[in-house]
Amino acid sequence: MLGKRIATAVLLLVLFLAALFRLPPLGWGTLLALATFGGAWEWARLAQLRGQGAVLYALASTAAGCALLWAAWHEAGLGWLVQAGYWLSLAFWVVIAPLSLARRIRFAPGFQSWLAGWIVLLPAIAAMFQIRATDPWLLLGFMATVWISDTAAFFVGRRFGRHKLAPSVSPGKTWEGVAGALLAVALFGIAWGHWGFGHSDPLRLAGFAGFLLVLAAFGVLGDLFESAMKREAGVKDSGSVLPGHGGILDRIDALTSTLPIAALATLLS
Repeated sequence: MLGKRIATAVLLLVLFLAALFRLPPLGWGTLLALATFGGAWEWARLAQLRGQGAVLYALASTAAGCALLWAAWHEAGLGWLVQAGYWLSLAFWVVIAPLSLARRIRFAPGFQSWLAGWIVLLPAIAAMFQIRATDPWLLLGFMATVWISDTAAFFVGRRFGRHKLAPSVSPGKTWEGVAGALLAVALFGIAWGHWGFGHSDPLRLAGFAGFLLVLAAFGVLGDLFESAMKREAGVKDSGSVLPGHGGILDRIDALTSTLPIAALATLLS
């Protein structure tokens, strides 16, 4: 299972890097639109939509995602719409998602679940387009922050994990894994700040590493939130399109809570 997981991850990384650095904006936007359809289709399953309802939800989500991508592409006139999406995402992850997890509040099938899916998925898709338009390396760095966090949490938790982080939601996650993830992200932040941005001032390096730590913490939250949705729907994975990894949402759950915040910080900096 681990070998299949690693092989899929390597293949995805190669394809992603080729798309990130080689595709024109229209091609990149088309790829993100397809990802929106796939992610929305899987969310429909978590929202307990079936048949025609799932198809309509996926199509409506893709149409909304394309509109947001168009706004991100023509930000001179429509930038306010994209920023509004980022602020809405920030409010969701700061207030609604933590309360939902802490109080075990579940989104009722219907409009609540549909709306939650749009808030989770669409701003993240727009952020992937807008950050890449600013600098593909910047998007890669933010995504690498999440990947490093996930990988460190998995291996440290597997080796040293004793204290469960949220046993009722995701029994495999531990506080030791979170500590390992934050340490790895802090080291990555210092290295990226120094060699990627040329920061030599310790305060600037600490500030940049601190920002990446915030993103990593939100990534854990995004992961837990999707785990809660899957548990409520009675499924182990959001889908089965990626061998060893599950579905699209299983791969981007932490990105949905981090990339809109990263994009917002990039726009305001």
